Amino acid sequence: MNILSKMALAMTPGLGNTSIRRLTELFPDVDVFTLNHSELKEVFGKHDDIIDGILNKSAFAKAEEELSFCEKNNICPLFFTDPGYPERLNSVGTEDCPALLYSLGSANLNPERSVSIVGTRRATAAGRDNTAVLVRELKAYGPLIVSGLAYGIDSAAHSAALESGLPTVAVLGHGLDRIYPASNRPLAKRILESGGALVTEYPSGTAITPSRFPARNRIIAALSDATVVVEASDRGGALITAAIANSYHREVFAVPGRLGDTYSKGTNNLIATNRALLTRGARDIAFQLRWPDVGDQLTIEGIEPEKQLSSEECRVVDCLRDGDRMTLDELAAQTGFSLAKTASILFDLEMETLIHTLPGHTYQLTRRR
Repeated sequence: MNILSKMALAMTPGLGNTSIRRLTELFPDVDVFTLNHSELKEVFGKHDDIIDGILNKSAFAKAEEELSFCEKNNICPLFFTDPGYPERLNSVGTEDCPALLYSLGSANLNPERSVSIVGTRRATAAGRDNTAVLVRELKAYGPLIVSGLAYGIDSAAHSAALESGLPTVAVLGHGLDRIYPASNRPLAKRILESGGALVTEYPSGTAITPSRFPARNRIIAALSDATVVVEASDRGGALITAAIANSYHREVFAVPGRLGDTYSKGTNNLIATNRALLTRGARDIAFQLRWPDVGDQLTIEGIEPEKQLSSEECRVVDCLRDGDRMTLDELAAQTGFSLAKTASILFDLEMETLIHTLPGHTYQLTRRR
């Protein structure tokens, strides 16, 4: 089928993703719109409305209009059998995988590594900072960063990816004729200018409704090897994304927070109920996904290249990165090292003037200009 027929098939009333896939698999080398009534009857039985829609080519006018819009705006329609279509989407099942995807931008939708980062729209300053730190750490592994262009953690994830030089993809819950929220238009422009992409399953003119955002979340979850929830209350879209990722047998991570904090309730509950792995940073994610250990290649912000650290030293530095003072016992508990090993690492870091000891036998990173 040519692209117009593929678009028309996706727009035919009554045809869902599963039916479109089944038709394409049954007639791989045939334009479905050339099939006769008896051939379609074998597939759809008593569903005369679908058969009539295909025979009458009722969706072609809308498809032609949409194809014209795509051509004028450099949007690439991707059918699920096309080479550029995300294979991670194809792997999650026929019902959840959109038969047609619209992509604007130049990002590779089939990267070697991909991580989705989601969270509340009402992100705290700490949540945004944690997102930025996580993305900076992930830079060493070079993944695609996927999110939903919403306020809060989504925006922080895209912005951090841009600042770190990582490609980023925003999945939208509406057509590519608009950006929602409108205040994120500059961010969307930066994503496109930096080699990222905006993707959606919806054609132009699709109304923005709350029901479409949970559907959007399934694509966010499916496009990645892992989903990280940074901040979330006890309900909301980020938890839906995590649940969908779990159903796809993808890894789910959550950043823990202080007990009692509103936007830590969701992440802490995910961890407590074994629906997400606790993550302290990029190394935890890389370990679970079996990414190659970059070890000393990880750049610690503010440390000269000749003082790059071992993976064990990096783990201690990561614990101290947010500026809090920590005791030997606290560091040992967070890193999982023995007290003796932690003390030895702290001694080496102090000799390199990367940390300093404070009253009360606590440790803190040395501030660097």
